Amino acid sequence: MSTMMDSSIELLSPAGDRERLEAALQYGADAVYLAGTSFGMRTACKNFDPDALRSAVARAHSLGKKVYVTCNTLPRNDEVEQLPAFLEMVDDVGADALIVADIGLLPLVKRHAPHCAIHASTQLGVVNYATASMLWDLGVSRVVLAREMSLEEIAALRAKTPKDLELEAFVHGAMCMAISGRCMFSYYLAGRDAGRGDCSQPCRWGYEFVEPHRPDRVMYAEEHSKGAYLFNANDLNMLEHIPALVKAGVRSFKIEGRAKAPYYVAVITNAYRQALDAFKASGCAADFVPEPWILQEANKVSHRPYSTGFYFGQPTQNNAFGGYVRSYEVAAVVTDYRDGRLWLRQRNRFFEGETLDALIPGGKPQLIPAIDLRDENGSPIEATPHPDMVLSMACDHPLPSGSLLRRERAEDITTA
Repeated sequence: MSTMMDSSIELLSPAGDRERLEAALQYGADAVYLAGTSFGMRTACKNFDPDALRSAVARAHSLGKKVYVTCNTLPRNDEVEQLPAFLEMVDDVGADALIVADIGLLPLVKRHAPHCAIHASTQLGVVNYATASMLWDLGVSRVVLAREMSLEEIAALRAKTPKDLELEAFVHGAMCMAISGRCMFSYYLAGRDAGRGDCSQPCRWGYEFVEPHRPDRVMYAEEHSKGAYLFNANDLNMLEHIPALVKAGVRSFKIEGRAKAPYYVAVITNAYRQALDAFKASGCAADFVPEPWILQEANKVSHRPYSTGFYFGQPTQNNAFGGYVRSYEVAAVVTDYRDGRLWLRQRNRFFEGETLDALIPGGKPQLIPAIDLRDENGSPIEATPHPDMVLSMACDHPLPSGSLLRRERAEDITTA
């Protein structure tokens, strides 16, 4: 494989609010994608009002990083009239691109947000070179590929599209049983429209069957004490397959998860940052695989069982339960280091004498003993029972602010 890694390889992380934005930026994202308070397909996160969006863009740009704003719902007739003001606001705050799911909006974006690049959302379901090329002709500079494409199909698309058209693909996070998330299941069952950012995730629910003439007899589609999970997709994890993604022509590695916790954003962003940097340092070796500690990081966040989705052909992506694997939790966030002590803000209870796993921005995790714990007044304590309490502990070397101290817990699987 020839050297293909250069500055055009982008690590793109989710930012559902300011805390997640800071986690993405601090832990190595080249760009973030986020939403305003309308026209974005995630209602479960706080998102950004105009002032917050302006501040977010300024913060990212001060670090040499980019901000892409989602406009990926399908606006109804009455909402189209509201779009010009929204687009003008996004353009005015200096966002780098708009992610658009409706091709009818392209003229509006060009007219009202002329300084923003246009990215075609995965919601458009682009799976072939004809559509990708047409979008390029219409002014789209990047296509976010449908999640149902194989690497072979992506390579074929890349070979038959303009070389300056950028290809973005999801590399990590939750997958959807519908075609690139275009699903009405939630709306039918719960009255919550996934296409407008309000999915209740009924594909993650367990289901039972009842035959009308035998209403007292519950049947399962498979033998399982908690029912059958018919539509529940595994999470995507492509950490081990960076060379294959790059060879196929993917130039923006997208992490799913605007509604995920800041901890998730930090851990997964850091893992892919370290993997991509190591890949570059290897000379873009075709047989590159990240170090084991990097691969292990993906298991230190709450996740469903992993798979490679559709990238290598037919997926094996449905799992038999509706919950998450959780084996680590955040104990505390580092806020300062003074006089041989780490100052912390508690996130979960931990105890004197525990060994904590420190996640450091831009580096390999370190094991640190929790010794000489003291509350904010300097009084010795044996545990940290109060949520969000301020405390300190002895440490013989500094850790940067924003580092996360984690504790291992008995691995469990909990229902969604």
